[in-house]
Order: sequence, then structure tokens, then C-alpha cells
Amino acid sequence: MAALLARPATTERRMADAIRVLALDAVEQAKSGHPGMPMGMADVATVLFSRFLKFDAADPRWPDRDRFVLSAGHGSMLLYALLHLTGHAGMGMDQLRAFRQLGSHTAGHPEFGEHPGIETTTGPLGQGLATAVGMAIAERHLAARFGKGLVDHRTWVIAGDGCLMEGISHEAASLAGHLGLGRLCVLFDDNAISIDGGTELACSDDALKRFAAYGWAVRRIDGHDHEAIAAALAWAQRSKKPTLIACRTIIGFGAPSKAGTAATHGSPLGPEEAKGARAALGWTHPPFELPGDIAGAWAATGKRGAEARAAWGRRLARARDRAAFSRAMSGALPEGWDKPLNDWIARALAEKPKLATRQASQKALEALVPALPELLGGSADLTGSNLTQIKGQAPIARGDFAGRYIHYGVREHAMAAAMNGMALHGGVIPYGGTFLVFSDYMRPALRLAALMRQRVIHVFTHDSIGLGEDGPTHQPVEHLAALRAMPNMRVFRPADTVETAECWALAVAHTTGPSALALTRQGVPPLRSDGGTGANRSARGGYVLAEAEGAARQVSLIATGSEVGLAMEARAALKAAGIAAAVVSLPSFELFAAQDAAYRALVLGGAGVLRVGIEAAVGFGWERWLGAEGMFIGMRGFGASAPFEKLYAHFGITAEAVVQAVKARLGR
Repeated sequence: MAALLARPATTERRMADAIRVLALDAVEQAKSGHPGMPMGMADVATVLFSRFLKFDAADPRWPDRDRFVLSAGHGSMLLYALLHLTGHAGMGMDQLRAFRQLGSHTAGHPEFGEHPGIETTTGPLGQGLATAVGMAIAERHLAARFGKGLVDHRTWVIAGDGCLMEGISHEAASLAGHLGLGRLCVLFDDNAISIDGGTELACSDDALKRFAAYGWAVRRIDGHDHEAIAAALAWAQRSKKPTLIACRTIIGFGAPSKAGTAATHGSPLGPEEAKGARAALGWTHPPFELPGDIAGAWAATGKRGAEARAAWGRRLARARDRAAFSRAMSGALPEGWDKPLNDWIARALAEKPKLATRQASQKALEALVPALPELLGGSADLTGSNLTQIKGQAPIARGDFAGRYIHYGVREHAMAAAMNGMALHGGVIPYGGTFLVFSDYMRPALRLAALMRQRVIHVFTHDSIGLGEDGPTHQPVEHLAALRAMPNMRVFRPADTVETAECWALAVAHTTGPSALALTRQGVPPLRSDGGTGANRSARGGYVLAEAEGAARQVSLIATGSEVGLAMEARAALKAAGIAAAVVSLPSFELFAAQDAAYRALVLGGAGVLRVGIEAAVGFGWERWLGAEGMFIGMRGFGASAPFEKLYAHFGITAEAVVQAVKARLGR
């Protein structure tokens, strides 16, 4: 490190040192944080931002900007320092002083929405890299749709050893290599340090060989040599393959005794070490103060892309597709987008088809995909089972990104993260399919979609023991409860063809969070007979499908999905026994919870009404609707392998079982 510190103190090198001291100052003041990575990668970030990254600090949401993703989100002060130094509004020195404090924009890990210059939430390692793959896909797809005059940018990622160790990096890198995403560059902070110590404790991979095997172009450089960095970045810009540049760096660069050790990873340097680092860097200014020439150089960097943005604005003004592009990037839906879907609903009400709800979902897509050019579908190697592709929906492939369907392969986790990246990029509404049981493979990315409130639509088929013979490994029982427990996630479990179309409409129109559609493998009967009103009855989350007849309601049979038909059978049997039962369809707990208490009581039944929940899943979470006196008919453990009809009988989820349970409770 001494030889590196002895190099000439050029303006660009001092610009990098400004990142280092701001990072250590903020971490020292907060008494927590991760100074090592920002100090180590300051040179790489400085060269990237000052010479290569296409951006304009005056408009951090410029649609044709390069995307910069800090996958190693623990090093958040690198990003915050860059945003401050380049003159982004809302990232003044007061925000750096408030690092990791309640109410600041400078959270411990970058949080999407806290500042427009933060492209995505990162922190769970590897997520940023995989999200960036989705951004790169969206860029290529939109360039194919609108032309390079409007869409012509790159995606840059800073990732660490931990990002590359995480399994999601393997899935995402493999997909990126397969698709030949040449606009994607990952700058690997190759500092060989993890929290426990040197990376040799747990990892002996050759990352470059691994990525080369995925179809990436790879190179290793000295991450503190500015000209080597610049040459590598210029090489990445020329590559037709995604690129991985391993930047050999010293974590905590400048710290006199802790540099190159795990001690700088996740803790403040401490007053004496911080003082020594400032001295080693030749930095004589007080904490949170910058010399005028360095502040000016960084301010000029922030304005470097102003002319490029202005030229792009002129191209947009002349573009034939200006209105369509602007609408797509804004997230607004085209006028009349729902007419084909409503026409299908009217037809389904008239024809009453008996379909599995996964088949009903495909029918809904046949109406939606032509009406919504921004819908970009896919599946994790289950297209024929999820039924997520419609006739004529061409796939995206290497060199041809005009298609509107992605074959993700058996990469559920990367699929979910890539869809997050597409949504964050803008101009695309992504949806993707797999079996509901495999939502467990996707949960970290699902959680980030919910945390960032992104419009991402997950099509989860084979939603219960109703899938039958594949057995308990593939039969979800706890998954609905787990998804419903996630804040900002809307879970839909429609009961028939009409409800499925209604739930698709709600998912597409929902702009402030992800949606999950839980769909059956087996056929379900048509249940809805209402027509002509134009109202989306699923929009309130729950409603009375069939009121009690002949007497005041004694029982509310509250069900979701395939069990709503079962509840209707039980209602008829109870009526024959002189018990007045209503059937409530509850396709979305979240939307129902958002209704006023009076409406919920009207639907569920008030005092004296026995509430019975029916769902082929565990009952966790149902108590909020059933109350202390309610009953639940469902699963109490894992499933089994058999035809689905026999499984429903074996586990006691039948109309007969419901009737017997109700009679027993009522003493009949």
C-alpha cells in the first residue's frame, strides 16, 4: 500500500480520496457502518463516474441514463458520497452527517425511494447483481421496441466476493451470459476479504474462469491504477459479451494498520486509525469538509452528461413513438387496456367454462398481452405447466430482444430478481411463472420487490394438494400464509375463470407493490353468474358469492380458490339440512383487510354467525377472519402422493366434512 500511496496526487486521485474520507467520516460519526469497501473501490468508482458513466446529476431519473447498481450494498457510503460529490439535489453534506440515522436518505444499505439516484435496494448480497441483469434485459428489449435513439445505455455493477459466493449470482450470471447482455459490466471488488477473514477460509473458486464459462468476457486489473481501470472500462464498452472486471483492491485503503484486513469491513476505523488514514492520504481538511478544487472537479463530473441528456431530449421531441415511450416509462397503462379483458369476462360469464385457474390465467393473458405492449412474460422452465405464454408471443433470445417472453430456465431466484430489475428500469411490466412451492426459492427477491413497492406479477400455479400425484415435495401448504405475511405483497387466489381475470386486472393496475396469483392445476367449476354491471367484485378482496336462503344467515363459509366450489356444495347440503349458510369468496386477504370494518362484518357475518374458513393450506392467518369461535377446514401438515380427489378426501377437505363439522358445532 505504501507504494500506491506514493503515486502522484493527481486531481483524479484526490477525487477518489474525497470518497474515502467522506466514507470514514460518516461511519465514524454514526459509530457503525462499513468503511472498507468504499475506501477500497474509490478509485474504480471515480474513474467510472468521471470518464464513463452516462448520467446527469440534474436529472437522476433521465430514462436513457446508465444504471449504476451497488450490489455490495453494505458499502453504501460509496454511493452516497458519489451522489453528494456529483451535486445530486437532496444529498447534501447534512445527509452524510446523518448516515444511518432515522429519517435520513442515507440508510445503512441503499434503499430505493430514499433518493432518486438510488437505482435499487441492495444489501442482501448478490441481489443487486441479479437485479442488474433484469435492467440490462429491459434496456435491450426497449431498444428493440423504440430504437437506439431513445434507448442506448449500459448497466454497471459493483459487486464483492460475497455477491459472487451467493447462489443467485450463479443463476443470474448464467442467464446473462446465455442472452449475451453486452451492455452489462460487473466490477468485482476483488479484495479477498470477508467478515470472518480472508476469503480463502471458505472459497477457492476462480471467479474469472467461472464467468468465462458462462459466456462472459473477463479481465483482471489493479483496482488502484486509474489508467488500467480506464482501459478495462473502455474494453467493456467494446465487448459484445457481458463483462466481469476483477479489480484487485485493498479493503480500507489508506488505513495505516487495518487496511487489507477484515477489521475495516463492518466497523468504524476508530479515532486514531481514522486520523492515521487521513495522514496517509495527505488529507488535511476537517471531517466533512472538501477543498474547493476537488469539490469543483466533482461538480463538473456531475454536469458531464448535460449535453447528452439535452440531445436525447431533442431526439425524444422528434420521435414518432414519443407518446408511447413516455407513457411506458411513466408506468401508465394505455387507454382502453382492459376492454379485451372485460370482453373475455363477459364471454366467460355467458359460456361458463370449467377450467383450471392456470388455464383461466392464460385466457386472461390472451386478452392482456396484445393490449399491453409493456407486458413481458416468462417462466422458470415451466411454460407448459404455468401457461404463461400465449400464441404468437415470441421469446427473447441472444441478438433478438424484440420478443416478449423469457425462458429463464431453472433459475427461479434469478427470475424474480431480474423481474425486479425490469420493473425498476421502467417501460416494462414483468410477469413470470413457476410452481407455488418454489416461491421459497425466490423469497429474498420477492421481499425486495415488496420493500421497493415494484409492480412485478408472479404466476404461481399448482397451488395446493390439488396438484395430486407429484406429492408433498411439490404441494404447497404453508406458502400462502408465508406470502400473505409479507408487507406490501398482494396475494390473489381466484376461485374460477371470472375471478382469475379480475385478479389479473387488479395485478396489472397495481403500481405500488408486487402481486402473486396462486392458481390451480385442477379444473374448477364456474361460480360467477353476475353480468352486465362491469364491477370487479374481487377488487374489495372478498364478497358474498351466495347469500343464505330461506332464513337469516347462520353460517358463513369463507373460502379461496378451488375450495370456493367446495363451499358452494356444502351450502347446498346445509340448506337441505335446514341450516342457512352463505358462501364468501375471499380472493385477496390484503384487499379485504383494506376495506372498512362495516363492509367486512357485512361480508363475514356478524354476531351469532358461525364463520368457517376453507382452504387447502395451513390455517395460519385465518384467525383474523374467523375470530375466536370460528372453525377452519384445511391442511394440518404436509400432503401426500395420490390423485387429487383422493387427497381431498384423505385430508378431510370435502363438502361432506364441512357439513359434518358445522352440524357438530351447531349441535344438529
